[in-house]
Amino acid sequence: MKATEVIRRPLITEKTTLQREDGLTIVLEVAMRATKIEIKQAVEHLLGSKVASVRTAINHGKVKRQGRFFGQRPDWKKAYVRLRAGEKVPEFLEGA
Repeated sequence: MKATEVIRRPLITEKTTLQREDGLTIVLEVAMRATKIEIKQAVEHLLGSKVASVRTAINHGKVKRQGRFFGQRPDWKKAYVRLRAGEKVPEFLEGA
């Protein structure tokens, strides 16, 4: 899997912003088939920062309803990427 296919987008929420400010943790939405090793390689290749650890979590899609019809949003995967000590968070993610 290509590095650009592994990382979908950074997650910008109140919780992830606090994690990014407190330490060296970046939270990203990644492809469902991506492994921890692929995520680590993609972050090191695309962002140019050395990775200390990767934790992943699968979020299951909510069941939504419109009138009498039910549907389900797709499942998606997020990765908590912890950078090594001394590494900087990329500049374009700092203000986000």
